[in-house]
Amino acid sequence: MKKQSNLSRLMGYAGAHKVLTYLSWVLSVMSALLALVPFWYIWRIIHDILEVSPDFSQAGNITRYGWSAVLFAVISIVVYIAALMCSHISAFRVAANIRKELMRHIISLPLGVTDKYGSGKLRRIVNTSSTATETYLAHRLPDKAGAIATPIGLLFLLFAFDWRLGLLSLVPVVLGFLIMMKMTGKSMEQKMKEYQNALADMSNEAVEYVRGVPVVKTFGQTIFSFKRFKGAIDNYEKWVIEYTKALRLPMMFYTTAINGVFAFLIAGGIIFTRGGVTNELLLNLIFYIVITPVIGTTLTKIMFMSEDSMIVNDAISRIDEVLNESPLPESKSINALTANVPMDNSITLEHVTYSYDGNKNALNDISLSIQSGQTVAFVGASGGGKTTLANIVTRFFDPQKGRVLIGNTDIRDIPKETLMNKVSFVFQNSRLIKTSILENVRMGKPTATREEVASALKAAQCMDIIEKLPDGVDTVVGTNGIYLSGGEQQRIAIARAVLKNAPILILDEATAFADPDNEVRIQQALSALSKGELKDNSPGKTVIMIAHRLSSITEADCIYVLQDGAIAESGTHSKLIEKNGIFTNMWKNYSEAAAWRLSSEVARKIEKEVEA
Repeated sequence: MKKQSNLSRLMGYAGAHKVLTYLSWVLSVMSALLALVPFWYIWRIIHDILEVSPDFSQAGNITRYGWSAVLFAVISIVVYIAALMCSHISAFRVAANIRKELMRHIISLPLGVTDKYGSGKLRRIVNTSSTATETYLAHRLPDKAGAIATPIGLLFLLFAFDWRLGLLSLVPVVLGFLIMMKMTGKSMEQKMKEYQNALADMSNEAVEYVRGVPVVKTFGQTIFSFKRFKGAIDNYEKWVIEYTKALRLPMMFYTTAINGVFAFLIAGGIIFTRGGVTNELLLNLIFYIVITPVIGTTLTKIMFMSEDSMIVNDAISRIDEVLNESPLPESKSINALTANVPMDNSITLEHVTYSYDGNKNALNDISLSIQSGQTVAFVGASGGGKTTLANIVTRFFDPQKGRVLIGNTDIRDIPKETLMNKVSFVFQNSRLIKTSILENVRMGKPTATREEVASALKAAQCMDIIEKLPDGVDTVVGTNGIYLSGGEQQRIAIARAVLKNAPILILDEATAFADPDNEVRIQQALSALSKGELKDNSPGKTVIMIAHRLSSITEADCIYVLQDGAIAESGTHSKLIEKNGIFTNMWKNYSEAAAWRLSSEVARKIEKEVEA
């Protein structure tokens, strides 16, 4: 199958607007040719002056020629503006459609894929790569059409008056073109790819650095604590300096060549006037000196067009890289969509294995069963696989081996909408979007009334937050200096889950970043959330808790201890303590840390009382 050209790909996004792209080329060619007409009038002006010299009063047509030159120059500009208007309308439509398709596709991708790219790189692909196509279509292609037409018109002018001077004018053009081809060959294409990679890496690390600013301030660290970010900047600096030095000599020779046309013309003039100076030769020499700068400008345009062509080629390849990522497969059968509804809220994992990079398994042959209405907990050291296991259950990505069942139905056979309505997920660092509190909570149930939202906020212990906001639930977060703390945002996110009232609830360290006051309120909200009544009168919500604070899971029906991606121990709190294994050691360390924290808080309280 023949590969589509970049232009064909882009025109596929233009729809009915692609005719404007082609029209912009025609108008650009017309503008380029019209821009050469004033040079002919300049030649006529010089001709008349030399003819009547020294009695210049006899040159009666100079004013008419001058205004004619101005008129054609203005017409050329107007036509060029019309060309750019057409190309921009089409280019904006293409860029917008690319962004829409990318975002629709990214939303359909599993979470593991988006984590692989990183938010900075994905943002750069969506914004910068689509912008590169806009610049290419809106400016470079019309300019390319004009740049092709200009040399054709110039050749006619160069050879129309004196073919000898015309040939001399082309010598530096040929030299400049050869040097330009050397600079913009295959090596340049590879360099452009390296440049875009360096920018993408720097963008990705910048996003991660900004996210880590609170940590930097809290612990008094400097920018150098983020070695990867600094390394990305250093690598970019090194690449740019080396690339600039490599192009220094070729660029110097290119600039000399295209600007050296005057030297060739003057040398030719000296040679051609050895037998005496004629008005015709002097006229043509002056005319060629006036018109030849257009050659250098045209060549430079062509050089930048070659560079932009490489940029857009790289942009399209990056866009395709994202679009070629496969979304999670879904059942296409109408019968399957109606039949594959989970029987209950039980969760079963059968020999589940998952790896992020294909080397080390994040999950290794996990098998477990959670009954409807049970509350279970996943505990273990960081990197043990707790969050990955929860992500597998919610089908943020599929396991490479094994399968996950909800209500005895493979989740790959459950329609996405049905699965999402079945599961609620409260992350450890929930974020709110820039809209009202009402709409943030309503994301859990778009059809909810204001009364239902208010009830969910009350159950999530959010009324103290609502009361202090100027417009209550209609207050827009992030405007006019209105921001919520991490713990307050978490409670709003829990209200969203309360409103959704899904039968399966996954809590991923929901109190991890909360202060003591917010932690108490969040625990109360989570208790209300996990005990919420279900519409189908089922035994109750199935709750999966990921926790480092072990005191919050003592009442769990089963605790799974994960280590290196496998289940090392499982059982109730009391049974795990009796085993005197990994969990017992974790509980001991946690209890000692909690006692130390309590002692520290008491000591600070006594110290304040003494000072008072």
